[in-house]
Amino acid sequence: MRGRLVWGVTLLAAAAVLTAQAIGVAGMNAWLLGRVDQQLQAFTLPDRATAPSAVPPVTPGPDVITLPSDFRVTFYSSAGNVQSAIGGGGRPSPKLPRSTGDLRLTRGQEATVPAESGDGQWRVLWRDVPLRDTSYVVALPLDTVEGALSKQLALNAIVLAAVVAGLIVVGRSVVRLGLRPLTLMEHTAQGITEGDLGLRLPDTDPRTETGRLGTVLNDMLDRLQQALRQREFSEARLRRFVADAGHELRTPLTTVQGFAQLALRHPDRPAEQRREADEQLARNAERMTLLIDDLLLLAKLDQEPSYRSDIVDLLSLAADAVSAAAVRADGEHRVTLSPLGETSENAELEVVETVGDSDRLLQVVNNLLSNALAHTPPGTPVDLRVGTARAGAAMGGTDRPGRTSASPPVAESTPIGVIEVADHGPGLAPDEAERVFERFYRVDPSRSRDRGGSGLGLAIASAVAQGHGGRVELDIAPGEGCTFRLVLPLAGGDRRT
Repeated sequence: MRGRLVWGVTLLAAAAVLTAQAIGVAGMNAWLLGRVDQQLQAFTLPDRATAPSAVPPVTPGPDVITLPSDFRVTFYSSAGNVQSAIGGGGRPSPKLPRSTGDLRLTRGQEATVPAESGDGQWRVLWRDVPLRDTSYVVALPLDTVEGALSKQLALNAIVLAAVVAGLIVVGRSVVRLGLRPLTLMEHTAQGITEGDLGLRLPDTDPRTETGRLGTVLNDMLDRLQQALRQREFSEARLRRFVADAGHELRTPLTTVQGFAQLALRHPDRPAEQRREADEQLARNAERMTLLIDDLLLLAKLDQEPSYRSDIVDLLSLAADAVSAAAVRADGEHRVTLSPLGETSENAELEVVETVGDSDRLLQVVNNLLSNALAHTPPGTPVDLRVGTARAGAAMGGTDRPGRTSASPPVAESTPIGVIEVADHGPGLAPDEAERVFERFYRVDPSRSRDRGGSGLGLAIASAVAQGHGGRVELDIAPGEGCTFRLVLPLAGGDRRT
C-alpha cells in the first residue's frame, strides 16, 4: 500500500507539473510569436525602396540599402517574379518560391516557412509596395524563439526530474508517518494473536480516521475479551455444577447401592433391620428425587422460563408461608408477620399486589423462610415483613455496601413490593455472603445434608425473582443476623399508601 500511495501521488504530481509546463511552453511560444508578428506588422520599407524608380540591389554595394536587426525582404515584380532581396545576416534565407503564383500566403497575414537549408524557420508577411505595382515578403528568423523554447524545455525537464525525485523521497517519509497508526495496529494485532489479549491500540484520536478506527477496534477487543471471560466463567461454572451435582447424587446413590447389596447378601435379616434399610432407601430416593427436580427446575429457568401473569397479593403469600413455617418450626422458632419498616405493634398490614406466578413466588418465600429456620439456632425469632417502597439503598432493590444479589439492581425510585425475611441469628461473613447465591454452595460444607439441603434453593429463588423483573438480595450485619429480601415491581407501577 505504501508503494501504491507513493507512486500514485508521484504520478499525479508529475502529470500536474507536465500539464503546467506544457501550458507554460505553449503560452511562451504564443507570446514570442506574437512579438515577432508585431515586429513584422510594424516593419516599414525605407523611402528609397518605395520610390517609383528605385530598384533594390541584390548584391551589396556602396549604395546598398541596409535593414535594422534581422529583417529580410524579398521583392516581387509586377509580373510576379522575384526581383531582388535585401537584408543582412549570414543565416540561410527563408525558402520562398520564385513567383507570387506559387506563394501560399495571404496578404497581410503572418505565416511560418522553413529556411532554404538547415532546420531553421522564418516568420514571413506578404505585403504590397506602396506607389508601385509590386509586392514584397518581409521575414524574421525564429532562432530566438526556438532558442528560448529549447532553454525553457530543458529547464522544465530539470524541474520535473527534481519534483519527481523530491516527491519519491518526501512521499515515502510522509506516507510512512501517515501509516504509522496502521503499523501500530498491525503490531498490536500480532501481539493479540500471540495471546496477549490485554493489548489495545494507542491511537484513539476521534479527529482522525485511524483514531476512530482504533476506538472501534478497542471496543471490539473489550467486548471480545469480556465474551471470552464470560465463556471461561460459564465453562468453569458448568464444570463445577456438574461436579457438585455428581457429588450430591453420589451420596444417596451409594447409600441405595449399599443397602441393596446388603439385602442381596443377607436376605434372612431380621424384620427390624429390613425396615430400617427400607426407610433409608426411601429417604435417599426422595433426596435424589428432590435434587433432580431442583436441577430440572434450574435448567428450565436458565432456558426459557414461563410464568403466569396473574395479580398476586404478596401479603397473602406471606401469610401462607408463615402458617407453613410455624408447622415446620414445631415451636423451636417464633415466626412473626409485620408491616415493612413499621415498629409499632398497632401498624396495619397492607395489600401489596404484583403481577406474576403465585406458585413460583410462594416457592421463593417458603425457601427464604426455610433457610432462616434451618440455619439459625433453636429459639431464634424470625420476622417476615411485607410492604411497599421505592427502590433505593435504604429499602432495597439497589446495590450498596453490605448487600449481595445475583441479579441486576432495580432502577432507582421504582415502586416495589417487598417481602423481608429477617432472622436474629449469628449472620454470615462478607466472603460467605458473596457466594450464598451460587449453586450447591453451603456456608458449612460439613453440615448434614438432611438439614442443610442441596445448596440450590437460593439459586432457584434468585432465578424466579429475576424472571419476574425483580431480585432476591441479602443484607448482612455481623452478629445481628441476615435479612433476605424479595423485591418485585408493583402491579401497574403504583405505590400503595
